[in-house]
Amino acid sequence: MSSLDKMWASFVAIGLMAVASLLISFARAKTRGVLRFVLSFIAFLLFIPILIYALVSMS
Repeated sequence: MSSLDKMWASFVAIGLMAVASLLISFARAKTRGVLRFVLSFIAFLLFIPILIYALVSMS
């Protein structure tokens, strides 16, 4: 994998991390009940591709 591809993989990981953080912040501040759980679960699921992209960018 070229250095440019690693750079883009790290940018994608950073972007997904920002989305997950904003989603968690919104869920905790503005929602209650089932919607809060669903948004938190979606943010948690985002960490799977974040981890993959981060590992790819480091190799």
